[in-house]
Amino acid sequence: MIQREISKKAIELFKLFPILAITGPRQSGKTTLVKNIFQNMDYVSLEDIDQRSIAVEDPRGFLSNYPNGAIIDEIQRVPDLFSYLQTIVDQTNLPGQFVISGSQNFLLMESISQSLAGRVALLKLLPLSQSELKSAGLLPKLNDKIIYQGNYPAIYSKDIPSELFYPNYINTYIERDVRTLKNIGNLELFHRFLKLCAGRIGQPLNYASLAADTGISLNTAKAWISVLANSYILFLLPPHYRNFNKRLIKMPKLYFHDTGLVSYLLGIGSYSQIDSHYLLGNLFENYVIGDILKQYYAQAKEAPLYFWKDNKQKEIDLLIDKGNHCIPIEIKASKTYNLHAFNNIRYYNKISGNTNKSYVINRVEKSQKISNGEFVSWRALGELFKEL
Repeated sequence: MIQREISKKAIELFKLFPILAITGPRQSGKTTLVKNIFQNMDYVSLEDIDQRSIAVEDPRGFLSNYPNGAIIDEIQRVPDLFSYLQTIVDQTNLPGQFVISGSQNFLLMESISQSLAGRVALLKLLPLSQSELKSAGLLPKLNDKIIYQGNYPAIYSKDIPSELFYPNYINTYIERDVRTLKNIGNLELFHRFLKLCAGRIGQPLNYASLAADTGISLNTAKAWISVLANSYILFLLPPHYRNFNKRLIKMPKLYFHDTGLVSYLLGIGSYSQIDSHYLLGNLFENYVIGDILKQYYAQAKEAPLYFWKDNKQKEIDLLIDKGNHCIPIEIKASKTYNLHAFNNIRYYNKISGNTNKSYVINRVEKSQKISNGEFVSWRALGELFKEL
């Protein structure tokens, strides 16, 4: 098993809360993680038809088989269980009783908020981070290759070629998850919508344009974006709320949680096509921001990540809001140390009064410090996060 950074936080939270919930996209390694961490606990999956039938018909009797607690996988398949779990943990009032997980995160979170609020520690497990691949000795030598392959565990632990993994992943996601969620009618249109989203990574989310290009209503486009976000296919990066000039843009930017999935949806056939692709800059930006997001989630923290743009078209790709100051980061697909990459950062620092260190992350092989700033190699994202 590839060691997951979230493991330490999972053990810590399990000692504090009655229930630990692991959420995240399908195939991100949730089941493998919980079975590895909590090896002494009983495990049951409600994907199993027989177990699910018992849980549906006799939830109290089903849970009585686990007096010392259990790992219950795909628990959202039996929503009634949540109320019974609430009764059990309220009676015992002890931490570390149950671990629950599921792939249909919208349904899982809906049930948690209704029945288990305040009783659950929630962790989000995304595909492998760069530092996890690096620690396992599996990080590709080329940035183009990891952008193309993506970060889903099976690609590395089972040697499944990405060109075989992602078509099956999409079919499984659409057939098993999307069909059960709200507001999804025509699955072919939804698939088209997904491809159009992939072509808009790193861009402000224009619902009207997306709806028109797909051939759906504005409200449907908003509902489908919500579905994709709740199932951890994509995420939205908000503009920073602190203004120094009149803000030009209020729309968030759209990114995917995995660039391998984006590459597949864009029709990229091999990693050799990445370097000359018209969306290279957007793909690299998506990869970097996505990896930083994973590192926040691994620590059970909400990520204070934003972008910034003013009325003069000056833009910072990523702002990390530390409360009393912000850290500006530019993300460039360049493989050279070009000082002009700091131009927008210098502008932002001047009008914001920021005197803290700033960064340009690019595809150089080795990080390089300059006055009050640093070029950070794509290989050093884990080290950068520790510094932040």
